[in-house]
Amino acid sequence: MSLLEGKDILIVEDDPIFRNMVSAFLQHQGCSVRYAEDGLQGLKALQNAIPDLMLCDLSMPVMSGMEFVEEAVVQYPMLPIIVVSGTGAMADVATALRLGVKDYLVKPLDNFMVLKSAMMTVFKAADIQQGNAGDASTTWPQRNDTIDEELAWHFEELDNDPIAARELLTGLMPEVKSSCGSWQLNYYVLQTTDKAPVLLDYTWLMDGRLAFYVIDCSSCPSHGTATALLIRAFFNDYLRQQRVHESHIIELLQEIEKHIKNSRYTSNIKCIFGLFDVVNHQLNLMPAGIGGSVQTSEENHTISGQAWLGQKAFFNQGFKLKIAPSGARLSLSEIDCANFSITLQHIPTH
Repeated sequence: MSLLEGKDILIVEDDPIFRNMVSAFLQHQGCSVRYAEDGLQGLKALQNAIPDLMLCDLSMPVMSGMEFVEEAVVQYPMLPIIVVSGTGAMADVATALRLGVKDYLVKPLDNFMVLKSAMMTVFKAADIQQGNAGDASTTWPQRNDTIDEELAWHFEELDNDPIAARELLTGLMPEVKSSCGSWQLNYYVLQTTDKAPVLLDYTWLMDGRLAFYVIDCSSCPSHGTATALLIRAFFNDYLRQQRVHESHIIELLQEIEKHIKNSRYTSNIKCIFGLFDVVNHQLNLMPAGIGGSVQTSEENHTISGQAWLGQKAFFNQGFKLKIAPSGARLSLSEIDCANFSITLQHIPTH
């Protein structure tokens, strides 16, 4: 039986012709299909019943598709979403990926089997995660092929279009300033526009800790974009499975390196991973080709870059630093074409 058979699919699309074509195709595949003509109707449909997967456009009346996706992600974080839109602008792709959509397909769809393949990949990944819910260590190896499938739709295109690749990666950068409780993160980046950028991603966890990584995409000229997207996918899995401990960072590196070795889309790359505990003021760093220094009001610490990711970086020396209560500044070195720093600052509350 097909993975699509019996699935409840919500289509949020204002174009009746395209909507009916997609609906007819999915019904032929055995899906149960509902539809909404705009974002407001889409939210009402979600309130009535949460589908197994949602397809949506970005250019819609009443409420923009991006606003709708953002609202849906907040209210229904476990709902898989695939965007099918007439705009292929990398800024839109980056925004959608940053919000957490599973895939981004561009109209017109000359072959609806592309849509079927994208949907099958989403459901296959969900089945793998459910089947190994109690043992994440067995989930990650099985995820290798799935992650390749999830991202393969633009790997080769981006490798051949460095301008589009840079636009996508730049669009994935988070807010320059972010806070959680009495702690604030700021980052500063100065880089050339003719090279692949430095990519940062961070997440404040429910317990107040901060998890982050930095990738020097220019250190991997052939497959920098694809490798960065791979790391991003694994890192997000790592957070979803709540495997957020310094020992698990080593496991994360091991799994990424397995995929770098086995995938034709990825190569060795420079990066660094970090975990900051706001309660005990401990900063854990695992460098993989990117070093630097940590400055506080009391002392400075040198971080050596060591082996790149893909060169058995899980054997690298990690660093556990107790930083001053006021905060610290992480200045990165061994980056080819950029200056980059992250400041963690304690903001007194009144």
